[in-house]
Amino acid sequence: MNMRKEVSLIVGGPQGAGLETTAQLLTASLARMRYGVISDREYFSNIVGRHSYIHLRASSEEIPRSLTYPIQIIGAMDHETVFTHFGDIEAGGAIVYDLSTEDKSLDNIPSMEKDLTSRLRQLFSSLGLDGSIRGLIRHVSSEMKVLPVALNYPELIMRIAEKISLPAAQAPRYVSAVVYGAIAALLGLSFNGIDYAIKMRFRERGDIVSINRMIVGEVYQMVKDKYDLPFSLQPSGLDHSEIMVVSGNDSIAMGKIVAGLRFQSYYPITPAADESFTLEANERISVEGVDLGAITVLQTEDEIAAMASAIGAALTGARAATCTSGPGFSLMVEGLGWAGMNEVPVVVTYYQRGGPSTGQPTRGSQSDLLFALHASHGEFPRIVITSGDHLEAFYDSIEAFNLAERYQMPVIHLLDKFLANSIATMPLPKLDHVRIERGKLVKEAVGERKRFDSSYPIPPRYLLGSGAITYHAGDEHDEMGHIDEDPENREKIYRRRMEKLRLADEEVPEEKRVFYYGDEAAEVLLVGWGFVKGVALDAIEELKRDGIRAAYMHLKFFSPFPSRFAKKMLEKFEAGKVISVEHNYLAQAAVVVKIHTDVKIERNIVKYTGRPIYLSELVGAVKKILGGERRVVLTHGP
Repeated sequence: MNMRKEVSLIVGGPQGAGLETTAQLLTASLARMRYGVISDREYFSNIVGRHSYIHLRASSEEIPRSLTYPIQIIGAMDHETVFTHFGDIEAGGAIVYDLSTEDKSLDNIPSMEKDLTSRLRQLFSSLGLDGSIRGLIRHVSSEMKVLPVALNYPELIMRIAEKISLPAAQAPRYVSAVVYGAIAALLGLSFNGIDYAIKMRFRERGDIVSINRMIVGEVYQMVKDKYDLPFSLQPSGLDHSEIMVVSGNDSIAMGKIVAGLRFQSYYPITPAADESFTLEANERISVEGVDLGAITVLQTEDEIAAMASAIGAALTGARAATCTSGPGFSLMVEGLGWAGMNEVPVVVTYYQRGGPSTGQPTRGSQSDLLFALHASHGEFPRIVITSGDHLEAFYDSIEAFNLAERYQMPVIHLLDKFLANSIATMPLPKLDHVRIERGKLVKEAVGERKRFDSSYPIPPRYLLGSGAITYHAGDEHDEMGHIDEDPENREKIYRRRMEKLRLADEEVPEEKRVFYYGDEAAEVLLVGWGFVKGVALDAIEELKRDGIRAAYMHLKFFSPFPSRFAKKMLEKFEAGKVISVEHNYLAQAAVVVKIHTDVKIERNIVKYTGRPIYLSELVGAVKKILGGERRVVLTHGP
């Protein structure tokens, strides 16, 4: 039996039917066996019923940084999954499906997008298929040599239910266990890894653990006995002594805890809310039995209140943050301006999703960069940083607070849904080099103090409750904080406030704000930010195997922008071989690059469907650009 170094798969089903449980079991069992894993969850803005799927990639040699097509396995919890994803499976792949749905047809799926239904009808007509699952399975089996793993889910579950006296009404809940057991067998996962995953997912619920063990074990053995398991992964060669399995939301929440977060406000919104849920589950902090206090996590009535309460907490000296996505941030911008005027070190964790308006609530985007840089009226300094992967996001969450307090200004930590909702294996963060910098914090003082003292580039920060008497207003003010519209005062206060960003530009090394990956002798430069990092790094390796020497410039700070370093890197390459890669229409990072370096990036690869950029399509797009195209728009992904 040939063993594989890596495998990609999709598990799909209706929202609310246990799909996430299947994904958690697969991820936990693979991680337990020390495989590198990354997975992305794609779902409609719907609580129950609409199609949802997990796209997962596992490797025995490295921690994958991106997802790709084609896939090797489809695990279908319903017939809609087969119709939706069969075109993405490679020749020789496998489809795990419910034998009892073979008579279901395309016309039986009212929840499917009408555009997809129309395309499939045209395709089936051209292939001479009747539109049923039976006909489609026969077609992919004969034409693509796809292995059909047919299991009668209801019959199988009811047979086991009878053995253990499980009420019939509860039996359908265990479809996820059937799909998991079949995929675990195809991958050749160990019983140790499977058992660990089940116990982790259903901890302290012994009855659920035993039922899942029985169903998974029986399905596993059935598949193992019938098929030669062509997708078994070779033993892991990863040498990480300790790894974590985390979502992007979880990683950022952990970083905030390490940073000393003491107040987080939020109004529930996708995809930001999960971060606050993680913090709520860990509000009480203790280390080795020592109680270190609590984090106040406040769900407010709206995003206006979330921003205002975070500002209030920051004024008292608490490390304070709020988290949101585009529609919520739109409501926060007046408060953001107030924080800018009053030099408040508040952190806004901003997860981008598809817009405008409600847009695509559960899909990803990088279309809010220009908005984050210029949100709220008037001019005031703010730091805008981004993160490219889970580990980077952890450290950046800490750095965001350091920067906010050091330079006394709002910091926007700009992320995206792709990072937020993806789950990955991650090396355990190293904390020996983590530093907490609180800036010019004054905890005790007496009497009136100049909170905005112009004799300092960055004045002392007197806390509410310190004993100092200070004044704060949304209007322009003098050094004490009293409203003052005198033109000379306005110029002095305004200039000192704005020049803090220049100071940050001088003090924060540009090598921490932009990174270059790849061969120094590369001929092609990809330029990107955020979640593009992983797929870009994988792409330069793929391109190298095809004889194309490429590199990647990863932009982390957009304010203050690393203009000197970026300009130096860009000018090493021919104009036609510098390519921006982004999840938006305008190639917004390229716009920012032009503003700060006067270098125009003339080629771009963009995707704005709400799905992530996949490795396979990025490699193909780069080749198209090198072949003469100036712009490639990517659309792959159901």
